[in-house]
Amino acid sequence: MDTTTTKASTNVVTSAQSPTQPASKPKQRDFLNHLEAYLAKRDGVDKILKISRYATKILLSSSSLPETLPLTLRLKSFESSVGLSRKAFRLGKFVQDVNALRNSDFDSNQELGLSIIAYGGEGLYYFVEQFIWLAKSGLIDTKHLRNLQLISAWAEFIGYIGSVSLKIRDLKRIVEDEACLESSLRIAITRGIGFKEEEVRLRRLREKKLMKKLSIVQDFADGLMAVADIRDGKGWLSSPVLMSCAGLLSAIISTHKNWISC
Repeated sequence: MDTTTTKASTNVVTSAQSPTQPASKPKQRDFLNHLEAYLAKRDGVDKILKISRYATKILLSSSSLPETLPLTLRLKSFESSVGLSRKAFRLGKFVQDVNALRNSDFDSNQELGLSIIAYGGEGLYYFVEQFIWLAKSGLIDTKHLRNLQLISAWAEFIGYIGSVSLKIRDLKRIVEDEACLESSLRIAITRGIGFKEEEVRLRRLREKKLMKKLSIVQDFADGLMAVADIRDGKGWLSSPVLMSCAGLLSAIISTHKNWISC
């Protein structure tokens, strides 16, 4: 679960600057420097591993290769190793949810409740995942592994319910801000002043709206996988191909979000 919910608080201000003033263009970033910054984050490495794992799972679930073929066995070993490695990257990650909850400002009791569900569920998920990693790596007894996995899956699913609810609220605010900004832009164009700056603000707001929509899609994909874990892979919604595709979709969206944010 690589989704920390943020509040959308876009302020719409009509600019009165001269239209002749050129808008500043974002400086192009060197690709290798950008890649270095991306890989310096554990989320960056984690999402690359996630893409590798679910791409491999798609190959295994959709391929007609014999189970005993050496390539199939190597792919299964690789997928299992990557899955275990990803759990190691989650050590201590629950602290970010604790801090996010502590540092958030809430506009209403409803938002407070949804934040507790979102951050609390995700934080508990990351906390339990540490013990699952220790069990799978052989350090602690595996007799409680299934119960730990069930707790982890339920916590993850509950966290996504809160996360999606918060993001839908944020999306509604962004849409409202977008409508106000579009109105301000029309006024600025009519007056012939400040419309360049308004266009930049509107473009950034629309980009933010797109990212929020992608984040909701990602939460739905991850939530679907959490449901499959709760049901222990039973039911047509838990088919290996569907789960692998959902995991890959989530990984690609996460990679995109982390790439543009670093």
